[in-house]
Amino acid sequence: MAAESRPSPRPGEPDDAALLQRAAFGDLPSDPADGFFQPDCWLRRISGQPVAILGGGRALLLEIAHPVVAAGVAEHSNFRRDPFGRLQRTLGAMRAITFEDRASGFAAVRAIERAHAVVHGTFDRPVGRHAAGSAYSAADPDAKRWVWATLVDTAAAVYRRFVGDLSAPALEAYYADYCAIARLLGVPAQQVPPSWEAFEAWFSSTLSGDTLHVDDRALEIAGAVLHGPLPEQDAKAVRLFTTALLPDRLRRDFGLDWSEARQARFRALEVSVRALRGGVDAEPESR
Repeated sequence: MAAESRPSPRPGEPDDAALLQRAAFGDLPSDPADGFFQPDCWLRRISGQPVAILGGGRALLLEIAHPVVAAGVAEHSNFRRDPFGRLQRTLGAMRAITFEDRASGFAAVRAIERAHAVVHGTFDRPVGRHAAGSAYSAADPDAKRWVWATLVDTAAAVYRRFVGDLSAPALEAYYADYCAIARLLGVPAQQVPPSWEAFEAWFSSTLSGDTLHVDDRALEIAGAVLHGPLPEQDAKAVRLFTTALLPDRLRRDFGLDWSEARQARFRALEVSVRALRGGVDAEPESR
């Protein structure tokens, strides 16, 4: 990220030291040029896989299944003209935080906070457990946590599907670093599940509970992504990977068809992706 694109703190915003304290990083590299995480950490090894991009559609549809997120995207973005813009900005910010030098990571956090500061409004109709006239905001801790969680879950799911298995210690190490990112992004520490096992249980209960609700706004955003301005062959691939990787409930809620034939096609692609990687499974944990 170019130096001129790194916004400095504005009055009232936390400085770098305050952000570090908020995040409570564990094994922070001593050199700021090395960023926030150790070079061989599981967070970088999982998130840095080229196949991680295959989960982009899944992560986005998971996000907008939360009514606050869907309302924010629908009312405060140009998703109709640029359906992938928000996803690209999110992934770019996460890449800066995960892989780049510390100054770039801080800049990404501040850019996210400034973008979110203007995202607020009221629901003009009842949506799930949100009553008509109730307020929504991108600063809502529950919505922040959900967006973060979709990235945590998707990266791990894609890795296990296309790269290799992950042991319990690897998942805990990966998750511990992602918890630091949650705090860095302003998710209250007490709302972050304390372990990978606890995260999986919370994520599963959220999927089955009443937090998520796919309304017409979410359907319109999903349609723009799945039938967006891509060559038809690429659009078909986006639809297939997104549908295959989504939890069953959200496939149904988004009206995405699934069949044995599509499952077989996806399985063939999965085998092909692994073959293109040269049959490489997860790297040894002794690294």
